[in-house]
Amino acid sequence: HQQNESLHSTYYFLVDLTIPRNAPIKQPMNSESVSNAKVYWKKNLNLVAKLLVVWFSVSFGCGILFKEQLDQFTVGGAPLGFWMAQQGSIICFVALLIIYSCLMNKLDDEHGYGEEGE
Repeated sequence: HQQNESLHSTYYFLVDLTIPRNAPIKQPMNSESVSNAKVYWKKNLNLVAKLLVVWFSVSFGCGILFKEQLDQFTVGGAPLGFWMAQQGSIICFVALLIIYSCLMNKLDDEHGYGEEGE
């Protein structure tokens, strides 16, 4: 009996550490919320695919495929093809991260997954 009490107190201690007391209770998903989640996920994957195509085009296209044509121009004394392969693709990646964050916040709000209190 003593060992059983110890087990229960340990269990309650772990529960207190992992679940905040004011955490909302999640309700089971109904068919409407499942449909909403599927639409949300499809739009999310579509957005990611489009952004990856842009990143690939800038990184691979400008840095490798169109390097010779871009090298006719210079940026800060460096050929544009070289610059795009080195700095341009990184700048594009950071810009895409910002765009992704903004568009995902908008998508989250549209589907009821937005962060509250911001």
